[in-house]
Amino acid sequence: MYARGEGIVLNEPSVIALNSRTQEVLAMGHEAWQMIGRTPSYIVAVRPLRKGAITDFEITQRMIRLLLQRVGVNRWNRPRVVICVPSAITAVERRAVTEAAKRAGAAEAYLIEQPMAAAIGAGLPINEPLGNMVVDIGGGTSEVALISLGGIVALEAVRVGSFDIDAHVQTYIRREYGIAIGERTAEEIKVTIGSAWETDDEYAAEVRGRELMSGLPKTVVLSAEEVRDAIDEPVSAMVDAVIACLGQAPPELAQDLIGQGIYLTGGGGMLRGLDRRIAIETDIPVHLVHAPLECVVLGAGHCVEEFDSLRVMFMD
Repeated sequence: MYARGEGIVLNEPSVIALNSRTQEVLAMGHEAWQMIGRTPSYIVAVRPLRKGAITDFEITQRMIRLLLQRVGVNRWNRPRVVICVPSAITAVERRAVTEAAKRAGAAEAYLIEQPMAAAIGAGLPINEPLGNMVVDIGGGTSEVALISLGGIVALEAVRVGSFDIDAHVQTYIRREYGIAIGERTAEEIKVTIGSAWETDDEYAAEVRGRELMSGLPKTVVLSAEEVRDAIDEPVSAMVDAVIACLGQAPPELAQDLIGQGIYLTGGGGMLRGLDRRIAIETDIPVHLVHAPLECVVLGAGHCVEEFDSLRVMFMD
């Protein structure tokens, strides 16, 4: 979350822990993330946002209200809110996001598409007649946008993201080794030894889980190459989205990209070797931005600052 004049004031995972018997909120953010796979049956840690859309309206509303409360919002202080949304969501999903924010305490809710916010946050010259391509890899969606003169010229979005990579790691270990692992363990494997292209510093990692046949704890050794093969399907979908977007680009803007390159943002963009794989398959240089995780929210925050300055100028 970004607050005008303060910068980023909150950075938490979009996870909320509930008591399923009483519907009481027990934890949110990092604390709830630590509970995934470690709670009694009546305590559930859920992600109310999946694939870039709201899967549970009531829980999403409660989570947004808690987030706003953490940064000082109350019933007497109702702010205007700018929310970054995937460009792939439908009009119905857009209305659901706006309604959830208003019910949670926002006076007004405005939406901005994530690729545009990412381009602004990365400091790209989006208002110039120049091709700027942004690849934003989020948790549930991957979006590729070609931006020029303040607008999106070409767009390709797929509902595949970092969570799908985690799921493929879980499926591979279950299929090949007969071991069940949790969502958190899968993410740790991805971060530790996961890669989209062969790297120089590859090594193996011990993975602990529950053997399906015996039900006993078991440890196996997993190599980086195995993980790369396991996640090839979602990674290929991301690369294919980049190629499809390039296919929609006008020739004049396409030639700009040879010099400008492609900019990689989002937490999923930090997967080792992903920039190299995209560069090899497209023959265009790829740059991972300085703060890929914060790029989108910084862009939205910049829009808020600009909106307020323009409003002051208009009133003067």
